[in-house]
Amino acid sequence: MGAGKTKRMPRAVREQQMLDAAVSVFGRRGYMAASMDEIAELAGVSKPLVYLYLNSKDDLFTACIRREARALTEAVRAGVRPGLSADGQLWSGLRAFFTHTARNPDAWRVLHLHARTHGERFAAEVAAMREEIVAFVTELIAAAARDAHRDPHLPEGEVAGLAEALVGAAESLADWAGATEGVTAKQAAATLMNFAWAGLGDLMRGRPWSPPEGPEPEPRAPASPARAAPAPASPARAAPVPPAQVPPAPAAPVQAG
Repeated sequence: MGAGKTKRMPRAVREQQMLDAAVSVFGRRGYMAASMDEIAELAGVSKPLVYLYLNSKDDLFTACIRREARALTEAVRAGVRPGLSADGQLWSGLRAFFTHTARNPDAWRVLHLHARTHGERFAAEVAAMREEIVAFVTELIAAAARDAHRDPHLPEGEVAGLAEALVGAAESLADWAGATEGVTAKQAAATLMNFAWAGLGDLMRGRPWSPPEGPEPEPRAPASPARAAPAPASPARAAPVPPAQVPPAPAAPVQAG
C-alpha cells in the first residue's frame, strides 16, 4: 500500500498501529521469519514509513518487547488489590497474569519465546521485565508471611527463591494454557494456587517444611556403567590335525586247500 493512501493521524497513534501489527506478525512467525512488508501491510502503511518511524527491524522488535513487557507488569500490579488477605492477593495477581497472557497470545509469545532466543539485546529486555515481576512477588510473599505469623526475620533468600519458583511456574503454565484447548485464565490461576498455596500457606503460618533431623546419607552418584571387558583375542586357528593313521587290516588268512 502506498504512503499516499494512508490517512493523516497523530504520530503516536500511527506508531501504536505499527506496533500492533508487528506484535501480531512477530508473535505468529517469530523474529527471523517476520517480514517488514507484511507488518506494513497489516498496519495499513508503506514499508518506508515503518522504517521512518522505527528505524530498523531490530528497533521495531525492541519497541514491541518494551511495550508488551510494560503492559504485562502493569496488569499484574493493577490486579493485586490492597487490603486483601495473603491468598487473596496472590490469587488476584495470578488471575491478572493469566488473563493478560490469554488475551494477548501473540504478545506473550514475543516476550516468552521469541525475545529470549534471538540475541542478548532482546533477552536483556525480557530479563528486566522478569526481574521487576519477581521483585513484586517477593514483596507480596514477604509481607504476607510477616503479617501471618509476625516473623520479621524470614530469610530473604528463602522468600526470593519462592518468588522465582512461583514466577517460573506461572510462565510455564501460561505456555501450557495457551496450547491447551479449553483452559481458561481462571482455571490456570486455580491450578497454580493449588500447587503453590499448600506450601506457602504453611510457611506464612510459621510451619515451614524441614528436612529430617539427624545425619543423612549423601546421595549416591550414579554407578558408572561397567566397562565392557575387551573381547578375547580370536584363538589362533590350529593347524588341521591329520586324520589318525589307521593301520591296514591284516590280510585274511589263506585257507589251506
